[in-house]
Amino acid sequence: MDWPWLVAIGALVLGAFLYLMWRVGAGALASAEQARRSFPGERPRLRAEFFAAASASGKPRGLRWKACEWGDAVEIVREKSTGELAALVSVTISFEAIEGGDMEGVAAVGNLRNASAVFFFHRGRWQTTGKAIFNLNPDEALEHFKGQYERLPPSPQP
Repeated sequence: MDWPWLVAIGALVLGAFLYLMWRVGAGALASAEQARRSFPGERPRLRAEFFAAASASGKPRGLRWKACEWGDAVEIVREKSTGELAALVSVTISFEAIEGGDMEGVAAVGNLRNASAVFFFHRGRWQTTGKAIFNLNPDEALEHFKGQYERLPPSPQP
C-alpha cells in the first residue's frame, strides 16, 4: 500500500474520532440543559421521593424524620469522577426521637437542621436516594466537596 492511502485512511479515522468527540460533548451540554429545564417541574415528585427515602434510611440513628422544609437555593453540579449531573437543594429538617431509643429525652432533638438534599440526573430523569448533606447549604456543600463536584457554567442566554 502506498503512503498516500495511509495518510487518507489516517485522516478519515481522525475525522471520525473528532466527530464522535464533538457529538459526545454536544450531548453532555444538551443533557445539562435538559436537566436544568426539567428540575423545577419535577420538584413536587422529588420532594416526596426524597422524604420517603430519607425517612426509610434509619439515619440519623434514633431519630424519625418529622418534616422537611424546602428552600429556593438549587445548585446543578457535575460529579468530577463520573461526569454525572447532580442537584444540591437547600432544606431544613426537623426530627423527633424514636420512643425508647438513644435520643429520647435529648433536648437538641427538636432543633431544626439545615442541609442539602442530593439528587442525580440519570437517563433523562431526576432521582434521589434520600441523601442529605447536613449542616451545609448548597453553596457551602459545593465548596466543601469541591474535589467531588464542580459548578456548571451558567446557561447560555437566547
